[in-house]
Amino acid sequence: MAGGRGLWLAVAVAGVLSTGLRAQQGWTVRPEWVRAHEEFLASDVMAGRGSATRDEEIAATYVASEFMGYGLKPAPGMSGYLQSAEVDAPVLSSDTVLSVSGIKLQQGKDFYVLFSTGSNVSGGLVRVADGAVGKASVPKGSAVLLTDVPAGGSSLQNLGALRRMAPALVVVEQDASTERMLTLLGGKARIPMHLKEAASSTSSVTTVVAVSAAVMSHLKGVKEGESLSLSLGIVPQVKPRMTFNAIGYLPGSDPGSGTILLTAHLDHLGVGRPVDGDGIFNGANDDAAGTTAVLELAHALAAGPKLRRSILFVCYGSEEPGELGSEYFGKHPPVPLKELVTNLEFEMIGSQDPKMPKGELLFTGWERSNLGPALKAHGAKLGPDPYPEEHFFERSDNYQLALQGIVAHTAAGWGTVPTYHRPDDDIAHLNLEFMTSAIQSLVEPVRWLATSDFKPSWNPGGQPKR
Repeated sequence: MAGGRGLWLAVAVAGVLSTGLRAQQGWTVRPEWVRAHEEFLASDVMAGRGSATRDEEIAATYVASEFMGYGLKPAPGMSGYLQSAEVDAPVLSSDTVLSVSGIKLQQGKDFYVLFSTGSNVSGGLVRVADGAVGKASVPKGSAVLLTDVPAGGSSLQNLGALRRMAPALVVVEQDASTERMLTLLGGKARIPMHLKEAASSTSSVTTVVAVSAAVMSHLKGVKEGESLSLSLGIVPQVKPRMTFNAIGYLPGSDPGSGTILLTAHLDHLGVGRPVDGDGIFNGANDDAAGTTAVLELAHALAAGPKLRRSILFVCYGSEEPGELGSEYFGKHPPVPLKELVTNLEFEMIGSQDPKMPKGELLFTGWERSNLGPALKAHGAKLGPDPYPEEHFFERSDNYQLALQGIVAHTAAGWGTVPTYHRPDDDIAHLNLEFMTSAIQSLVEPVRWLATSDFKPSWNPGGQPKR
């Protein structure tokens, strides 16, 4: 036994020395580490890591255990690595019914809900031809039936204009555009989800229902003004729904120099209506890839010499339904927000964007601050976002903190990747070589940021306002 303990001790010491030597010589992000994270997080067993589900909690627990294994500490004021928050998250059941003229239509057979306020709605029927939306006068609170969409056209093309008229309900005919939208929503209706501690707001939501061609034909014959109502079936919530942020902390040597925040989101869309026979939305790229980047940067930086600045590594829950994990973190930060030097979010880094130079990640809001150019000057494979019209800067978790004055941006791969919010966002469609190289390129620039006096700042007019 004594000899066995001696051998074990020798192996352990050799492992520690090997890790320390590797950090001193320059850390190498190994592709098998990157793949291993993806194999777990994006596996079918994880059922798509649906927001505020047990699968999200398992993903957060995995990330937390990795943080612990890398030697990170619980964040100040926390006894562990998980931050939880209760959410209000209604889920529609098959009992949802659309009624008109005494006829009850069944969800799944006759129609499906795309968007819902989470409450029953009804209104007097008003027909609006697709070509006349711009001239239509629609009474507030009515039920709009959109008709005469041209063959090959989109039932959702004029949805924005209809919503601005404040109807209670919009009914469209199912077509390719409604099918695409349902897939983007994870194969199920989008109902506002909010933190339990926050007030619910559905003011910007209009209930939208897509009906079959047969139902549309019937509705065209219904008298104008006839009441059209949608009665929701809600799955009973037998216990609180919780969302989880995984948080690891690497203390720096100078508490007064501030804290860097590196983030991603660990949730995805869960399980929904199948597409080509597959109903698991794995989210390998969105955002198991970003979560992997946070993990491997934690791995690299924790193994090296002590840094001057502290670093918080955070993987948020419930980003998909409205950035709830980052909202809760912003309201309950383990360190005061004024101490955050900057925030770098990682989103969908698993595919190379064809509009970017080979090997580069796009950096949202590049022109807004000096952070991107500074990191690039120190070796980060980053470049300006080629999709300003998509407003990616405002569409990720970084925006919550940017609104509070913190220089916060997102590094991403292909901004309009074809697998976005589809079941084929799986490991088979990742570019693991690109992903590994991108993470590798960030290790030393982030190490520089954590040891230097450089403090990122907004360029004139770059800071977003509420």
